[in-house]
Amino acid sequence: QMEEKDKVQYLALINEIINKQSVILGPEISLLKAKNVSGLVFDNEGKVIDVQGNAEEKLKNLVDQYVELSGLIVKNALGSIFAKYPSISKFQ
Repeated sequence: QMEEKDKVQYLALINEIINKQSVILGPEISLLKAKNVSGLVFDNEGKVIDVQGNAEEKLKNLVDQYVELSGLIVKNALGSIFAKYPSISKFQ
């Protein structure tokens, strides 16, 4: 069972990550991705108020959601640049 002070730390960190991502991705996408993580409990404002289950695991899942998405965004952005240089092979 997780101690209350640890939980408070996890909640603070998780909310900070979501807020940071909403600056990058926009609040809708940021929240949509966060809500893919089972065990995160949100209030009406979209703030995480509880973590059910293994908080460390949920945190990792959350980060993975954003990495997956950002990776695609970066890839797509680079793809359009690489398209201008057909003689240079694209990095996989």
